Order: sequence, then C-alpha cells, then structure tokens
Amino acid sequence: MRNFSFLLIALFLFSCQQPKEVQIEQYSIEQFYKNIAIGGGAISADDSKLLVHSNESGIYNAYEIDIASKEKTQLTNSTNESYFSRSYFPNDNRFIYSFDEGGNENYKVYMQSPDGEKTSLTPEDSVRNSFWGWSQDLKSMFLGSNKRDAKFMDLYELAIEDIDNGNINSTLLYQNNDGLDVGTISPNKRYFVLTQALTSANGKMFLYDNETKEKTDISEHEGDATYSPQFITNDNKTLFYTTDENSDFVYLAKRDLESGTVEKVFESDWDVWYAYDSWNEKYRVIGINEDSKTAVKIFNQETGKELELPSIDGGSISSVRISRSEKLARLRVSTSASPSNMYVYNFESGDLSKLTNTVNPEIDTENLVEGKVVRYKSFDGLEIPAVYYQPKQASKTNKVPALVWVHGGPGGQSRLSYFALIQYLVNHGYAILAVNNRGSSGYGKEFNHMDDQNHGDADLKDCIAGKTYFESTGVIDMDKVGIIGGSYGGYMTMAALCFAPEEFDVGVNIFGVTNWLRTLKSIPPYWESFRAALYDEMGDPTTEDSVRLYNISPVFHGDKVTKPLMVLQGANDVRVLQVESDDIVNAVKENGVPVEYVVFPDEGHGFLKKENEIKGYGQIKTFLDQYLKGETGEEKAAE
Repeated sequence: MRNFSFLLIALFLFSCQQPKEVQIEQYSIEQFYKNIAIGGGAISADDSKLLVHSNESGIYNAYEIDIASKEKTQLTNSTNESYFSRSYFPNDNRFIYSFDEGGNENYKVYMQSPDGEKTSLTPEDSVRNSFWGWSQDLKSMFLGSNKRDAKFMDLYELAIEDIDNGNINSTLLYQNNDGLDVGTISPNKRYFVLTQALTSANGKMFLYDNETKEKTDISEHEGDATYSPQFITNDNKTLFYTTDENSDFVYLAKRDLESGTVEKVFESDWDVWYAYDSWNEKYRVIGINEDSKTAVKIFNQETGKELELPSIDGGSISSVRISRSEKLARLRVSTSASPSNMYVYNFESGDLSKLTNTVNPEIDTENLVEGKVVRYKSFDGLEIPAVYYQPKQASKTNKVPALVWVHGGPGGQSRLSYFALIQYLVNHGYAILAVNNRGSSGYGKEFNHMDDQNHGDADLKDCIAGKTYFESTGVIDMDKVGIIGGSYGGYMTMAALCFAPEEFDVGVNIFGVTNWLRTLKSIPPYWESFRAALYDEMGDPTTEDSVRLYNISPVFHGDKVTKPLMVLQGANDVRVLQVESDDIVNAVKENGVPVEYVVFPDEGHGFLKKENEIKGYGQIKTFLDQYLKGETGEEKAAE
C-alpha cells in the first residue's frame, strides 16, 4: 500500500510539472486589417498640425492631426488610389501629396488647398515624378521627373509665386545626361552633389558647380566604396555624407567644399543610415541600422551633447522629424508586434504626446509576439542573423509548423518591424524565422556582397540552414516546415522548391522573380542609373552570364517542383512582370502539384488596398492550413 501511495504521489507531481498548453485568443485576418498603418508626419509652419497618411479608409489617404486636441481630419477621399502625404507648404496649410495608378510607379505630385481644391503639379502622363523638398529661402519647391528622358530623373524648380499665379510650369534646374543621381543641393543652389553607381559595391561622388558648370570627382579612393550625400550646411561650406570607404560599415563624414578636407564625424559598429540637421542647425539627427532595428540619436549642436529622448513603453523610436521652429519633434514609435504610432515631443517643455492609436481595440497585443533577434550557423559555419517569432501556444508537447521567411532585395533586410501577415500567421500557430541570409544589408560590406553572382546557391543554403534553428527550439514539428517570401524572397521560395525540392513542404511566392533573363532585360527605364550595378551583382543577361542566369531561373526548372505552391501577383507590377508568375504557375501545374494563384488587377509590386491584403493574405493561411498544417475541413470549421 505504501508503494501504491508513493506511485500516486509521483504521478500527481509529474502531472503538475507538465507544461500546460497556452491558450490565447486568435484573431481573423479582417481584425488584423482593422489595425491602421500610418506614415508621413510633417509638422505645419505654425507647429499646430501634423500631416500624415493612413490606410484606415481601406487605402491610404491624407489626414491632418491637431497637435493640441489630437483631433484627426481626413483631407483626401480617394477610393481607388493610395495618396501619400509629403509636406505642408512653408507658410500656409496647403499640402503636397503623391500617388501612382494601380501600382505602376509613375507617381504624380499634387497640391491641395485647405478648402479641398486639388492642383496637379506634374500634369504629364506616363511620367515618374517625385517631390524633392523646399528651397532654403522657402520660395520654391524641387521636383524630380523623367519627362524629358524616361531613363533619367532630372531636377526641376517650381516657384510658389508661380503656383499662386496659376503657373505650374517648372524650370529645369539640373539635366541628367550621364545617369547620375542628385543626392543633395546646397542652400544657395550653387552646388549639386551627384552619385554614380559603378558596381553594387563601388561608386563615385561628384561636386557640380552650377555657376562654373564644372564637375569634380570628390571620391577618389582605392578599393570599393559607396557614397550617399546627406546635406550641405546652411553656410554652403560643408558637405555631410555617408560612406563605407576603408570600412566594413557605413559612417558619417564631412567635407569642406573649399579646402577639400575630409573628416569622419560619427561611426558605429553598425551602418549609419541617414543624418540631417534641423532647419537652423540646432539639432543633428542620426539614424543607425542597429541589428535589425533603427536606433536614433539627436545631438544638440549648441551644447555638443546627445539629447536623452523619452523612453516609451512597448516600442522604440524609429524616426524623428523636427519642426522648422525647432521646438517640436515628430517621433515614430515602432514595434514588431503592433503598427507604428506617432508622438510629438516638445524640446522646451519635455512634454510627450501620443497622437495616434493604431491598434484595433478588438486585439489584445498580449496575444501577439515580439520578434527576437537570433543567430545560427549556416552550412559553412557563417553566422546568419534572423528575426524569430515563436507562437505563444508552442511547446515541446505542442509542436507547431514553421516557415522560413525570406526578405526582398536581393540586398534587403528582415527587421523588427510590424507586418500584419507575420503576426496573423504566428497568432494562428505558425513559427516564423525571418532570415538575413548572406547578401543582406545591415551587417557590413563584406556580408552584403557574399552572394554577388552566386544567387540561388549559398544564400539559399543559408535559408535551408534556418531549419536547424527551428530544430534547436524543440517546439517545431520538423515534418511541417515551409518557405515564404516576396520579390527576391519569392525567387528564393521558387529556388528552394526547384533546386532543393525535399527541403521544404510548401512554398508561398509573393511576386517573386522566376526568369532572371527576362527580368533583367525588362527593368523600368528609370533604373538606368544603377543598371550597371544591378548587372554587376546579378549578371548581365546580354553576355555569357546568361548561361548562369538561365540555370538559376526557376521557370526553366519547374518540372522539379513536387511540393504545393501558392503564388500572389499584382497585374501592374513593373519590376516583376505578371508573365513571370503566369509562367511558373503553368510549369508547376504540369507536374500535377497543387498550385493556388491569386492575381490582383489593381496592384503593383506590393499590395496597398486592404481588401486585397485581406483576400490574399487570408488565402495564404487557408493554403498553409491545408498543405502544411494538414487540417481537414472539419478541423477548420471547428476553429
């Protein structure tokens, strides 16, 4: 009897020690897309309003937020195209916004008055335009356009006085005949800093004097280096730029335009992404790409000290925009578990005000998952960084299916930022490892160029090696691992299914390249300035490189695909043409493999309309539930 009692006690203690399956509330795709995405954040001239764009209407429209009352007013009412806010006018509440048509990337620039009257500032059709900013004297705006030559973006100036008089004929300020890109302009409009991409790793920077018409190479260097002009000081004497010259990481440097003296200003163990001075140069803002997230530093140049920004629970400051008065700063606060919010910080009072609440109140963010930066060893011992999302219901006794997520690019980066599709899938029990395979940006020049002209090989093996990380967690069902990605990540998905067909159980290709020969020959004309750099990295389809490009193009190897495939595509995509997806779908269908294909007639390279995101991303889960998770119709109905 004593032994029997001991056995009961042991069984009781053992059962108490077993982890209980975590129960969380799961949300529909419609609930996730009741969350609001918000961007922009220009502060009005009188510091009273914030100009943003938001997709709460179903697509992006411009909104104005009163900073004092936090009252939000919708300014545009588009129902077909997404409108993106750019800036208020310097001295009144007119504002600039831009949009394209169905994702065709031919952006138009418009202005709108407070009474709702709209005026096109770029009336030409089939032209790509951009709002470039305001002149230092606040009397004119700069516009980029390829209306003269589809291959090159010229720079134009449009005076506010002319706009007021009904004249929207802009003046050509810099004619781009050489395929160079204008990086920045001096406040007095005398100096233009131009860049030229020689290869994906190497470039030049030029100083063009608009008075003498002389162009001087100010980037003479040995080895590979890239240059990105940031700004010229208000006295027109000093250029600040970022570069990786003689360094694995990008740093901030400055050049005295008169003497040519160069000095390193700021460096980190990570890439400096951007830098700018506030309007009267009281503050300097520096953004750093710090291990998959943006770290922002603000320096008071009068004291030489770094400002201590307020800490914000549940997020980190990912971008800052300072008002012209230098009294206010718009802070964008980001997290990987919920959409970004806008705050305004008062430098003088220290007050911090939250102006938006973008999370659907039906969703408790405690049920969502923050990404975690992890690292794992690839096939050759190289350490690969990644962002891991583990479902809260996952455990050693409740193993879950998983997806390797591959970013776009090829030189993109998976970051600690919010994407509704990732949170939706994780919330429904899919673990996700967003890999930063070799060739990704953010981890130094050497890492970034490890896959040059080696795509679909070592970088693919890095993605496959992500399965070893899944296995190390002990909570993944290793018989249920898929791969998913968009653009270049869509290519990697197809490469995995074609060239390593037994490694993943399903693939989801979101507008991915499948025929490199066609894609590289059909790039948009306005990519001309970096065509040489693109060909240097990927290969030139007009040379003997075409053999390798053929060999790595999945469309020519579709007969090797044996696992279920889903493809999503925008019909107006100018980067990855719809025919790419049509061809791979037809090739795989011939194998008798399950294929689902979703085409949106009103989208381009990326989906902007909520109804399309709900439909397409909702169908991804349905596809994964059937072919990866293996749920039956009865099980799905019981969810």
